[in-house]
Amino acid sequence: MSTGKSTRIGLFVFDACEELDVVGPYEVLAWWARHLRTDTEVVTFSADGAGVRCAKGLRLVPDTSADELGPLHVLVYPGGQGTRVLLRDDEHLAWVRRMRASTPLMTSVCTGSLVYAAAGLLAGRPATTHRRAFEELAAIDPSVQQDQVARFVDDGDVVTSAGVSAGIDMALHLVARLDSVANARVVRRGIEYDPLPPV
Repeated sequence: MSTGKSTRIGLFVFDACEELDVVGPYEVLAWWARHLRTDTEVVTFSADGAGVRCAKGLRLVPDTSADELGPLHVLVYPGGQGTRVLLRDDEHLAWVRRMRASTPLMTSVCTGSLVYAAAGLLAGRPATTHRRAFEELAAIDPSVQQDQVARFVDDGDVVTSAGVSAGIDMALHLVARLDSVANARVVRRGIEYDPLPPV
């Protein structure tokens, strides 16, 4: 799937992935690509290219399959209950390692970091995850340096974020990192993301 775009960002989707883990970062990154960085492509993909049913029932039809995806500059790996199956799937973990070898920036939302840990990507590194998943993360790899406070942790070539809505914060950080803080603020205003919890 070659498009000639200078930057390609792929969001991996799978059965029982968390809806906002996918569509939150997608909204941020696609808004940026459409309005400010037209040389950037944001795509969704599943293992086989087939549609998936997310954790709460939302159905998503991805753009392509992992085999036809082509090279990426950034991978976004969401969380959700579906990660518990994938982190025990040796073939899938081997794919994650291959992606790590060819993708400059690997990112995760929520419990997507559990899969990264199972694949060995987080060994000895700082990372975060959903607040209720830190014990699972430690059981998978006790060498991970858990950050239980940050909304996201940028460790250079790997960026992890906390649960669900934290993926939006991470995606805005990616825009700031790949482009500029000024344009990240433009995106934030464009999607009217200005958290002020009503409760």
